[in-house]
Amino acid sequence: MRLHVVDHPLVAHKLTTLRNRETDSPTFRRLADELVTLLAYEATRGVRVVEHDISTPVAPAKGVKLTQPKPLVVPILRAGLGMLEGMTRLIPTAEVGFLGMIRNEETLQASTYANRLPDDLTGRQVYVLDPMLATGGTLAVAIQYLMERGADDVTAICLLGAPEGVEHVRRTVGEDASVQIVLAGMDPGLNEVGYIVPGLGDAGDRLYGVV
Repeated sequence: MRLHVVDHPLVAHKLTTLRNRETDSPTFRRLADELVTLLAYEATRGVRVVEHDISTPVAPAKGVKLTQPKPLVVPILRAGLGMLEGMTRLIPTAEVGFLGMIRNEETLQASTYANRLPDDLTGRQVYVLDPMLATGGTLAVAIQYLMERGADDVTAICLLGAPEGVEHVRRTVGEDASVQIVLAGMDPGLNEVGYIVPGLGDAGDRLYGVV
């Protein structure tokens, strides 16, 4: 498993504004969208391509195109939806699936309540979108769910992470798993109820309001 915390001044700037408690939901959504596109640029460095011959207005040329099967983007509902447009802006030909997952606030254990994914993911590269990597329970279950269906390369894109969550995913999927985690920032740890500190609050509530 690989971890990449993106070190870029624009990423740090947008993340700082996201953290600010005074940032309203419309601004939060716009910044999250912009930030995900920056993270996606780093996360897709290993996207699979094949050589592709074309003709420019001047002469024949060799280039590349994305391989088949197409990459699959999987936002984890509901907060992951706020990251979807920023990701598909970069790879618009990707297919999109959905996982609905919820964390029990007492046990901190995650469970799946909705699945809109292909049954067979053999040979697929999958990009999982989830804003917060806190305890790691949700992301670990999601990655296992995808790999059990045949996905052989999974990249998780998160806005913020904590060391506890990263280590939980590492222990669950295994050190040698073809899994990458891409973060905009890594915070020191979690509080007593499993929230990232200093974090940015509940990403779903800040994106969509309290419902």
